[in-house]
Amino acid sequence: MIAETSIGVARVPFAGADTPSDAVINTCVHCGLCLASCPTYRETGLEMFSPRGRIYLMKGVADGRIGMESDVFQEQMSACLNCRACEAVCPSGVQYGQILEASRAQIEQARDEGRLAPHPWPVKLLRGGVFGVMFKRLELFRAFSRLMWLYQRSGAQAIARRSGLLKALGLEATETLLPPISVRFVEPQGQVYTAAGPARYHVALLAGCIMSTAFAEVHEATIRVLRKNGCEVLLPPDQGCCGALHVHGGDMDGGRELARRNIAAFEGLGVDAIIVNAAGCGSTMKEYGHLLHDDPAWAERARAFAAKVKDVSEFLAGIELNTRDMRPVNATITYQEPCHLAHAQRISAQPRKLLRAIPGVTLKEMAESSLCCGSAGVYNVTQPAMAEQLGNRKLDNAEATSADILVTANPGCHLQLAGGLRRRGSTMRVRHIVEILDQAYQ
Repeated sequence: MIAETSIGVARVPFAGADTPSDAVINTCVHCGLCLASCPTYRETGLEMFSPRGRIYLMKGVADGRIGMESDVFQEQMSACLNCRACEAVCPSGVQYGQILEASRAQIEQARDEGRLAPHPWPVKLLRGGVFGVMFKRLELFRAFSRLMWLYQRSGAQAIARRSGLLKALGLEATETLLPPISVRFVEPQGQVYTAAGPARYHVALLAGCIMSTAFAEVHEATIRVLRKNGCEVLLPPDQGCCGALHVHGGDMDGGRELARRNIAAFEGLGVDAIIVNAAGCGSTMKEYGHLLHDDPAWAERARAFAAKVKDVSEFLAGIELNTRDMRPVNATITYQEPCHLAHAQRISAQPRKLLRAIPGVTLKEMAESSLCCGSAGVYNVTQPAMAEQLGNRKLDNAEATSADILVTANPGCHLQLAGGLRRRGSTMRVRHIVEILDQAYQ
């Protein structure tokens, strides 16, 4: 149903599934303590770019004072990074991520139902191809990744960059985010990697999509580090993408489909933990219980699955770490906190504990280490100007430490930071935390 205003302008309300919870919206007391933690508010100083301002817009739609057709409402639901920094400091415990993702889902539903104008056809085609096909069928994702590997290794990338073609097509900034695709991919087929020594733990590893292709070396390092710490590591077949990009992008049903697939693939294995080395994936997987809470066939299975999900740094910091076999890594390191690790999962001390345990490492803290770098899934593609501002702010803080290595724990952050350093001509390298641990063990 579309309501009419007193002057005859249609208002498109929230309706149907995934409506933002009134209870969560009304939990916000508008105290403003979130403002200093919000990256977009820090950059603009504008109230509507803050969590409080966006919640006010959501309440406006819920109360019928505005509709989802509002340009400001749609702009702000898109302009938010969903970094969850506001949640970490909110004294009222507002579950902001839930209502933001539900608001985005409402916009997409209204577009599909014809209540809002649809996406332009190129965007619709891209969303359908990426969310509806590639991330749901990883054999196609791997085939696309192999094409990107060929593009990089054949010299076509160098030609495209030198020729100015990418700039002419408006793809120059986006193309710099493309990571070097791994020579070999990690394809989960039921492989079992025995512990290096007595097995103390039995764990399963999420292979995922981006991590298994562009960051396969990080997976290999993760497996070696886990084995060095007494873990037998299993790569269950039939697992897939975690669904994070679907959930963040308003495709809740797509996220649920992928969640059910992963739950079915991992449950019944009898493992001590399900290990994830990508912060965004781990955050979404820990929230499968909420994602499927209305599905009686899957709700309890989702909660049981989520209870076993552990970020690799969370798991390693919680056991007796093997420091006997470590060799010195003589490097000065600064640590950038991925938002969905620090804010959504509240894992901040553990990565630092691991880095300080490595002989030879000097850890130098950067300013604003937990402020979003501007990656935020595909935010650096959909909101390139704000993403660039935040990326530059992050890199200014990182370079001020004079560190050799910038450590992170999420592929999106890795791509954003590495691309920015490459454009600056910096010698600083970006590495995943498990790569530093792996170097120590080797």
